[in-house]
Amino acid sequence: MISFILMVNKQGQTRLSSYYEWMDMQERVALESEIIRKCLSRSELQCSFVEYRGFKVIYRRYASLFFIVGTKADIDVRKVLKSTSSSKGGGDGGNVVKGGDKLYVENYENELGLLEFIHSLVETMDRWAGSICELDIMYQLEQVHFLLDEMVMNGYIVETNKSNILRPIDLMDRESKKNENMFR
Repeated sequence: MISFILMVNKQGQTRLSSYYEWMDMQERVALESEIIRKCLSRSELQCSFVEYRGFKVIYRRYASLFFIVGTKADIDVRKVLKSTSSSKGGGDGGNVVKGGDKLYVENYENELGLLEFIHSLVETMDRWAGSICELDIMYQLEQVHFLLDEMVMNGYIVETNKSNILRPIDLMDRESKKNENMFR
């Protein structure tokens, strides 16, 4: 499950943030600034995956924007095995599920899959706004949130087909242009 999505410029200013699990506002601000600082300080030769404060952070830079996706970090299976052998509970807060003789981690997210999701998001935004830039996000923030909501629901990726994602946005644009022309 995706915990948060951030779009940040090279100066570290957040242009869009979307959270899919509750977090106190002070905690959000602190986490955001630390993660942004960590991602911006890394060189292009370093890996795009970072584990930080219980989150697995996947980021990718496109021109002057950084797209950052955070998800819960994987659970250490050794700890899970110890906790389930010493107590009959489920282990770490319901993340571990017993299925017959097997244990598996419920919140696993594929890093490469999330990297591809970021690429799909950028391609969809490019198709919508031409070549997406920081100003497009700033001046059309509501539509960018709407586009993101078409792709991600409750922290789960639900749609990656660009045509399906852009169809409702195109309909909204057409209707708003009709209404503009009606009042001229």
